[in-house]
Amino acid sequence: MKFSKTVLAAGTLASAAMLVTACGAGQIGQSGSGDKPGGNSANSKKLALVPGVQAEPFYISMQCGAEAEAKKLGYELTTQAPQKFDAAMQTPIVNAMGSNPPAALLVAPTDDQAMLAPIQLVKNRGTKIVEVDTSLKDKSVAVSSVSSDNAEGGKLAAQTMAKLVGDKPGSVLILDTIAGTSTTAARAKGFEDELKNHPNLKSAGIQFTKNEPDQAASKVTAALVSTPDLVGIFATNLNTGEGAATGLRNAGKIGKVNLVGFDASPSEVDGLKKGEYQALIAQDPAQIGTKGVDQAVAALEGKPTERDLTAQLHSITKDDLDANSKYFYKQKC
Repeated sequence: MKFSKTVLAAGTLASAAMLVTACGAGQIGQSGSGDKPGGNSANSKKLALVPGVQAEPFYISMQCGAEAEAKKLGYELTTQAPQKFDAAMQTPIVNAMGSNPPAALLVAPTDDQAMLAPIQLVKNRGTKIVEVDTSLKDKSVAVSSVSSDNAEGGKLAAQTMAKLVGDKPGSVLILDTIAGTSTTAARAKGFEDELKNHPNLKSAGIQFTKNEPDQAASKVTAALVSTPDLVGIFATNLNTGEGAATGLRNAGKIGKVNLVGFDASPSEVDGLKKGEYQALIAQDPAQIGTKGVDQAVAALEGKPTERDLTAQLHSITKDDLDANSKYFYKQKC
């Protein structure tokens, strides 16, 4: 999610580096020296995870999977995350690791270009980089990238939408977050591409929401006026989905316009049960965290790594909700 690309001042950098996730494991280290992985031998078993944002069930579930795998393999994992999915907030957290680098860094870049410099800085200190969930445009930085196949997820969402709508002709609105976010952009494109295979449906375009629910709600309100034949909305992440549901609720259109969301957070699952969503495309963030640690450890131990790995995706409707409960995201480890 693309935000300000300005590097924060030193004072802000120091304070922002103290941010931790809801089930986080504290600071990454107190001091360090040298250019070896981890800064010194004491850090050779230390892994760091920098998710996209604090307290989001997707990233909490990822952290849970990563922590469990790190412990199993004899490594220590610490987690720090920005308060918002914001490159300006994530940058100082990553920059702070330059003085005491972990052996490996698992990171979800909040901007595919703005986060290049800070991540490269840590890499230059000898840290192995593994991208989890999102990725940089520059493919030379990370030893591995682990994510869902987001284009495939968008395709699955469009296929699900087509089944929900049936033969009824109409338009479908796509709600993306912020330009520069690799994951949601791929979902939106995958959705639009697949929609072309369903001639009764046409795209009403992609609207960006700044990853703010109130922005998503206002986009839906406007679309309901400007697009009378609106039959569906695809929300590419949690915040856009929650905002879309609010917009439909305020307009009295819940259940009348099909809403397909991405992810399976507690609030989204509750919305599916209530009929606010007609379907959810669930990722497997715990598996992303697990695979991310596996790739980091392989790199540290001189074993082969895989440059690109994907985790499974699942389409969930109210009818098969209970059967897919294992894919619901966690709020704590």
